[in-house]
Amino acid sequence: MAVDKVAVWDNPEGLNPRGTVVVVPGRGEHPGVYERLGARLGADAYRVRVVGDPTLDAEGVTEQVRALRADDTLPGPHVLAGSDTGALFAAVLVATGAVAADALVLAGLPVTGPAATAADWEGELDARTNCPTHRDRLTGDGSVRRGALWSPPPSDWFGQADPAALDVPVLGVHGAEDVVSPLEAVRDWYAKVDVARLVGLAGTGHDALNNQTHRSAAATVVLFLESLRTGAEIVRDEPLR
Repeated sequence: MAVDKVAVWDNPEGLNPRGTVVVVPGRGEHPGVYERLGARLGADAYRVRVVGDPTLDAEGVTEQVRALRADDTLPGPHVLAGSDTGALFAAVLVATGAVAADALVLAGLPVTGPAATAADWEGELDARTNCPTHRDRLTGDGSVRRGALWSPPPSDWFGQADPAALDVPVLGVHGAEDVVSPLEAVRDWYAKVDVARLVGLAGTGHDALNNQTHRSAAATVVLFLESLRTGAEIVRDEPLR
């Protein structure tokens, strides 16, 4: 199966690009599903590229990511992001040294097979997102593969995505109401990463970047990107006295 064409969102004209984010979609998704995230990060002057679904063609997606990393028009820092199995695959690429990145953003990371199943499309939507706009988008999108969310990731990816082998900063963005990959199940994985932050989003299901909390998710990612650029936390809690 041919891998999907890379989707592109760029910084506004007149603003220098602040870095590059390459996004790997999850099971059943395609690059266009991340239009909202791409446009928002692009508006903040990041260059965003979204590749294909690695569960369909892992080798093809790896080559897409490598080509983007080698593109000298895409400035650093270079961040590899992913959702669902795209997050797991992004961790595989960096942990095994297949791709170099300056940081990882992992949303809805699965650390085992699906924790729940749904018999119909409405049940799958309920597990994915509570955002009416995104539910309508997925329902009307003939390129979204219904039922793919309940297919287990390739079993060897879990071992290859060794958190102890990650030597770059990692931001985890996870829905507090995720029934596919429950928040409690991923805590130990992130605890094994040398430099990691795990953020839980209240009232949010599995598609952590595309729920009703998508603005908060995007803002969290932007804060991470900005801190990565400076090498220090920008937003800090200050003592009141």
